[in-house]
Amino acid sequence: MGKIPKQAKKVFTGEIFDVYQWEQKLFDNSTATFEMLNRADTALVIATKGDKIYLAKEEQPTKKMPHTLFGGRIEKGEKPLEAAKRELLEESGMVSNDWELMHSYQPLHKLDWEISYFIARDCEKIQKQNLDAGEKIEILGYSFEEFFTAMTKDTTYGHWLAFYLLKLKSEGKLEDFRKKIFK
Repeated sequence: MGKIPKQAKKVFTGEIFDVYQWEQKLFDNSTATFEMLNRADTALVIATKGDKIYLAKEEQPTKKMPHTLFGGRIEKGEKPLEAAKRELLEESGMVSNDWELMHSYQPLHKLDWEISYFIARDCEKIQKQNLDAGEKIEILGYSFEEFFTAMTKDTTYGHWLAFYLLKLKSEGKLEDFRKKIFK
């Protein structure tokens, strides 16, 4: 719990989200009840091998994601990198010995939730997928150009990465990013 104030009280415990409330003094000296959600943090992986970037075409009972990174919730007591390695192995059957944290951020002000993006280079498939009962994942290998196109569509899960890629392109730095992930 990074953003939730110490004086906040949990008023609801859900399967994914917990709700916290607290009294907050306002600028006119009145008070109001403030509220924030908390959920487990997330680790996402840009997986590469050779000149390919691997994405997941994922389906869950409530949504279809044509292109997403491998990843998921960080379990209690788990570090983000440990979760990224576990999720990559479960969802793709792949492992890597070359990991780099690319970026971590909290996407919403009223939600205590951090998303960490990792690069996993030179991935090797060592086992079959070990998917949750609510997941169907097809592994897709793309060139960098195909990856860029797939990840910048509005149907892609992970809007920060889309924004980041488009920003790099507009600044003329996309080639630097390609070199970084294929080091």
